[in-house]
Amino acid sequence: MNKRPLLIVTAVLSLAGCDQINEKLGLDDPAKKEARTEAEARAVGSACRHSGRAIEDCYAIYAWLPKAGVYAGWREMDEYMRENKIETIVPQLPPAEPPGAKKRKPAPAAAEAGDEAAVSNGAAPAADKGDKK
Repeated sequence: MNKRPLLIVTAVLSLAGCDQINEKLGLDDPAKKEARTEAEARAVGSACRHSGRAIEDCYAIYAWLPKAGVYAGWREMDEYMRENKIETIVPQLPPAEPPGAKKRKPAPAAAEAGDEAAVSNGAAPAADKGDKK
């Protein structure tokens, strides 16, 4: 029995499924990843302009995205909003955390300072959850 044709067929079939296997393993084609990142940067730039953020703020908030894409999206939305006389929308949520960033907990001194400021303004300080009398 000749094993050579069997090896050739197996090799061809395994190479044909490389794209699907790479997708399942999380191995992206660099060109596809770059195109996806560029599209995301343009969308973020557009959203920044629509919400009234300055381009410099968008660069600082979304530092992991390419600046050229963010600017392109910001500029396109700016032109669109000017042509159609669209007003900016004030963001209701804080900006997104960068990927891999750890969430910050407020410093105890800052929380105490906030309570002192509230008292000096005539407001009652926030009750601590841990205080039980």
